[in-house]
Parts: sequence; C-alpha cells; structure tokens
Amino acid sequence: MRWRYRETVLALCTLAFLVTMMGRLAISPVIPEIVETFAVSNAVVGLSLTGMWLAYGLSQYPSGVLADRYGERSIILVAVGGSALAALAVSITPAFALFFLATILLGAVAGLHYSVATTLLARTYDGNVGAAIGVHNSGATVAGLVTPVAVAWLAIHFGWRVAVAAVAVVGIPATVLFAWKVRPTEPRRPETPLRDRFQVSVVRDLLSRPAVAFTLVIAIIGEFAWQGTASFLPTFLIEHHEASTTLAGTLFSVYFVVQGVAQVGVGAVSDRFGRDRALAGCMFAGVVGFGLLVTASGLPAIVVSVAFVGVAMSFGSALMPRFLNAFSDEEQNAGFGLVRTVYMIVASLGSVVVGLLADLFGWAVAFGFLGAALAAVAIAIVINGALELGY
Repeated sequence: MRWRYRETVLALCTLAFLVTMMGRLAISPVIPEIVETFAVSNAVVGLSLTGMWLAYGLSQYPSGVLADRYGERSIILVAVGGSALAALAVSITPAFALFFLATILLGAVAGLHYSVATTLLARTYDGNVGAAIGVHNSGATVAGLVTPVAVAWLAIHFGWRVAVAAVAVVGIPATVLFAWKVRPTEPRRPETPLRDRFQVSVVRDLLSRPAVAFTLVIAIIGEFAWQGTASFLPTFLIEHHEASTTLAGTLFSVYFVVQGVAQVGVGAVSDRFGRDRALAGCMFAGVVGFGLLVTASGLPAIVVSVAFVGVAMSFGSALMPRFLNAFSDEEQNAGFGLVRTVYMIVASLGSVVVGLLADLFGWAVAFGFLGAALAAVAIAIVINGALELGY
C-alpha cells in the first residue's frame, strides 16, 4: 500500500503521544527512590501524581478550544516540546515542593496533546477511526515498554534524576520531526473569542446529553483504574510480590505491550461489533486481571494477571469513538476536550486513593478496589444494552 500523508500524521501523532506518556510514566518506576530522597510517604508522592493527572485533565478542554483558535499542529508542538522540558525540570528539583510543582507542570503540558491529536485523526481518517485511535494509543504502549525498563536501569546506574531527565533525549528530536513533517492546520474558529467557548450554558448543553453523560461515567471509572495502575503497578509488584526493581519494570513493560496490542484489536472490534461490546469485554478482563493480581502466588500467574489488566486498560480505543459519535464535526475539538477534562479531573484521584489505601490497608485492598470498580462499570454497560436504555 502506498504511504500517504495521513499515515505520516498518524505516525507522528503516535510519536508525540509516546513522548508525553514517557514523561508521565518515568516517575512511577522510581517512586521508592523519590520517597527515600525526599523522606515522604507513598500517599504524598501519590498526591503529587494526582496533581499531575489533575493538571493533565484540566488541560484537555482548553487544548481543544486553543486548537480551534490556532490549529492542531501548534498545540501538539507545545505539548511535545513542553513535556520534554518539564521532565528536565522534574529531574533537577532540590526539594519536594519544587518536585510537586514540576510534576504538575509536566501534566499540564502533556495534557495538551491527546484530545487535539484524536480530533485531528478523526478528521484525517473518514472511516475506521477506532482502528486509527488504537494505533495512536500504541504510542503509550511503546512508552510503557521502553520507559519502565530504561528508567529502572538508568536509576540503578546513575540515579533517578538522570533516569527522568532522559525523556528529553526522545522529546526534543520528536518535536523537531513533527514541526518538519506535519503541515500547518487551519484553525476552525480563529475569530471566536476564547471567553465565549467557556460559557456555562455551552458546557451544560454538551454534558447533559444522555449518551455523553453515560460515557463520562465509564470514562471516569476506567481512567481512575488506569491511573492507579500506571502510578503504582511497579511498587505493588515490589512490595506485594517482593519482585526486584528490574523484574517489576519488566512486568510493567509487559502490561503496556499487552495494552498496546489489545488497543488496536479493541478499536477494530468496536468498529465492527459496537463500542459497548468492546467496552464490556475490557471491563470483565479487568475484573479477572485484578483478582488474579492480588491472589497470584507465582511468576507465571502474575504474568497472566498483568496481561488481563493490560487488556482491560485498552478500553480507550472503544471509548473515544463513543464520545466522538456524540458530537458534530464543529463540536469535536472543544466537546471532546471538555469531556476529557471532566473525567480526567475526577479520575486523577486514582493515584492518591490507591496510595492511601495501600498505606492504610495494604496493596491487596488497594488493587482489589480497582477490580471492584471495573465490575460495576461492566454491569452498567450490560444493563444499558439489555434494557435498551439508550445511554
């Protein structure tokens, strides 16, 4: 098949997503070292990660509005370059208060990417948007494969600061490549005052649609579980299963590999058989995965449980098209950004809640709670379909 410009856009959006994800994932494998360096608790570090995800979520709606005003290409460039520079800032902080602020900055600039890139792909690909989104999301998979192992190795040999700073080695060239190969994009609403896009009536109209509201519930709980897993899976494996740092990083990579492969498949399945069937399948996989993860007693069982969790966390390939279908072409940038902001804000509590539950009750309770939350989502999707409620 002849390589087309839209494949270039997809490839470079995927690379950009890889960089923004690397910046956020680089912290998780070195949480024990960060706790030791700053003499703080898991809950406090979890709070900083919650701040990062909260900032990431808050950036979603403004990113869509800004893309309508200035074009998608400009916003994605800020996101990629900003993520590289923010990761450098995190790596050089001398005190925890500055680490906390730099982590929030990292989330804010990284959050400018996903909504805008997804909308750009939806407009570039007239059909099969689920499969295209699945490929785009594989940027997170590659980040998940490379980042934990690389960060763990660098942290062991050079310290956690060098490990986090290494994000810029990929981020800066990726920014240059995106600027070189992706054409400037025409703003959709260059003359509309930004303040008009943030009116309460506009926001209320978008969020009050039944299909949007129900999808928001799925997104909030699914993303809550994703963030809790992404923040603490390596630490869970180290402290609950007594895995080494290297083994925990490797299993974290396995989790992301499975998630990446599954994302493409889930997106294609959702295109062919429906979004809700694909979503329900992911949620049920999560129930099995977290249950096994808590009770597993040997390496093979742990690997299987990590694989099930990886399949569960690939739900985004079916969820994002479900959102996009609820908006017109003119609404997609701001509308998709708005719902991303809403569910990311609430779901950002995943990191601090999992950290707090682990401190108070242990890791089995913390990760068992995530499995129970996904079970509730699966049941809700099945009831919605069986009773034809239309949400």
